[in-house]
Amino acid sequence: MSISAKFRRLRGGPSVSAARCHLPRWGRNWTFAATLLLAACSGSGPQPRASPTPPSLESAAIERGLIRDPKASDVTGLYARDTDRLCVVPDGTAYRVGAFVDYGDKVSCTGRGTAARSGSTLAIEFKGRNGETCSFDAKFDGDRITFPATVPDSCAKLCGPRASFAALEVERLSESAAEAEALRSAEGTRLCGS
Repeated sequence: MSISAKFRRLRGGPSVSAARCHLPRWGRNWTFAATLLLAACSGSGPQPRASPTPPSLESAAIERGLIRDPKASDVTGLYARDTDRLCVVPDGTAYRVGAFVDYGDKVSCTGRGTAARSGSTLAIEFKGRNGETCSFDAKFDGDRITFPATVPDSCAKLCGPRASFAALEVERLSESAAEAEALRSAEGTRLCGS
C-alpha cells in the first residue's frame, strides 16, 4: 500500500468502531460474552433489604432456649460464687435479701434488707445497724445477680476494711425459698430470715 493510501485511510478512512467490526469470528464472540458478563454483574436487579433492627444476642439466645428469660423467671433462691453468698426470699410484693462477701482473714461484708424487682433490675436496699442504708440497682439475668462496679459510700459501713460489695456476681444454686432462708453469715445471723 502506498504512503498516500495509508494517509487517506488515516484521515478519512473507516472509523475506529467500524474497524472493530472486522474482528475475527472468535473475537466477536468473546466481545459479546464479555458484554453479557458485565451486564449480569452490574447489579441492576433489586437489592436485598437489611432487617430494620437485628435482634440482640441475648434475645436470640432467649428465643432458642439457651438462656433463661429473666422476665419469665423468679428471682427467689440461693446464689453463690466461691465464698460469696446471696439469698432472695419473697416478702409480700417485694423480697427479703441478704448478702455475705468473704475475702478471708475476717475481711468481709454482710448486708440484710429488701429488694424490689422491675424486669431485670433489682433495687436493693441494705439496712445498717445504726439505721443507715446502702441502696443500689443490681442486674438479674435469670441465673445470675450482678452488683454494680461502684456502690455508694454508705455500703462501706457494712464491710470491714478493704472489703466491698462492689461488682459482686453470684450464680443461682437453688430456687428453693427454704434453702435461701437458711443462709447464715459468718456470725451465724440468718440473712433472709423474717
